Amino acid sequence: MTSEARYSPRETALLIVDPYNDFLSEGGKLWPRAKEVAERVGLLDHMRAVLATARGQGCHVLIVPHHRTAPGDYRTWDHLSPTQQRTMADQTFAEGSWGGEWHPDFRPREDEIVVRQHWASSGFANTDLDLMLKQHRIRKIVIIGMRANTCIDTTARFGQELGYHVTLVRDAIGSFSWAEMTATLDLNAPLYAHAVLTTDEFAGLVDDGDAGGPGVVPGAVPGTVPGAGHGVAHGGGHGR
Repeated sequence: MTSEARYSPRETALLIVDPYNDFLSEGGKLWPRAKEVAERVGLLDHMRAVLATARGQGCHVLIVPHHRTAPGDYRTWDHLSPTQQRTMADQTFAEGSWGGEWHPDFRPREDEIVVRQHWASSGFANTDLDLMLKQHRIRKIVIIGMRANTCIDTTARFGQELGYHVTLVRDAIGSFSWAEMTATLDLNAPLYAHAVLTTDEFAGLVDDGDAGGPGVVPGAVPGTVPGAGHGVAHGGGHGR
């Protein structure tokens, strides 16, 4: 499912969903479940390449993080989802833990936005993501990260409902099984997404942008990942 449109950096934002060590790093709590798909699709290399393209061309970059868990979370809630029950039990993405820190290759820079943390699956629900996108005049969102059939799918659907042009980069998205990947990228996404691209296809559709545009780094070369900073945190987000 290719795109007929090109991606102007000034109106395009890359959303990196849940780039935590627990998901993406050896030793992370969820890495054993993600590893097979991640390694087969080249998830980390493709995420790095998409990020390098976005930064090099001057697209906006936003981190869209899941809530960092604390021991007292959810205890008074009436309606926990099965995922929230497991997150509470396992203390996934725990506040103050290594697993709740960014994977080192996807740490936000000082001028990149970390939006408010989401409690369930949507990066939009109960966060400031829509506000941040509108304030930066973003019309197109490009989504990568974890996990295909939960936060990726739900965030993408919500974005389409809000009127954004939605793109999923299929080899820069991971999950826990091939069935989850197929359901998300081959069955669901073609019904709501405007494009499902590979990393290479996306790179070929991004305009050069104007020098000094948002996120442009002097001397940055597409295909490389320049040094990362700590990001701009908003509300419940943490720029570390």
